[in-house]
Amino acid sequence: MGKMVGAAEFKKNCLRIMEEASRNGETILITKRGKPFMEMKRAMPKERKPLVGLMKNDAYRFDDPCSPAYDKPWNAELGILD
Repeated sequence: MGKMVGAAEFKKNCLRIMEEASRNGETILITKRGKPFMEMKRAMPKERKPLVGLMKNDAYRFDDPCSPAYDKPWNAELGILD
């Protein structure tokens, strides 16, 4: 578990407590009259993957992007492969 904070202290120092918890990645247990009331934890993962190379996969590999996708002829009137 992480840190325990009373509701009054949380109300008074809310932004500071949230920033600290976000930085440390810890869970905050907010208590009301000494009893657990609410649990607060980071919503987003700490590590983010870069967008560049995200779809790098053999399934998305194109040997010749200018070649036709299918080697069978396409019937445009019927909208099907012949």
